[in-house]
Amino acid sequence: MKWEYEPREFPIEFDDAGEPTKFFRPDFYLPGDDLYIEITTMSQKLVTKKNRKIRRLRELHPDIDCKIFYQRDYLSLLVKYGLEEPPDQELPAAPTRLPGPPRVEDLGDEEQIAAG
Repeated sequence: MKWEYEPREFPIEFDDAGEPTKFFRPDFYLPGDDLYIEITTMSQKLVTKKNRKIRRLRELHPDIDCKIFYQRDYLSLLVKYGLEEPPDQELPAAPTRLPGPPRVEDLGDEEQIAAG
């Protein structure tokens, strides 16, 4: 799988003249999937900041697909692929949903779906 480390930054805040003042640079880009990945394994304070940045990214750049992996996700992958032993204690709770507005998927023609 091809990947790139922090290949692009996106403006997420602007001054009164419209010039970017703050940027968000996701950790990884998977060109084959056209997907950006942000990994956050730090303190809850930093998780909250990253959630806010991703929410802003989605508001301003809805065409950019960015997934966030939390500490629990990261640790689960390490165990799944044999890179680390299962923890003795329970993993941190995962958020119930990703930050930002829900995404609506077009499921096609309603009549065709109903006819199923």
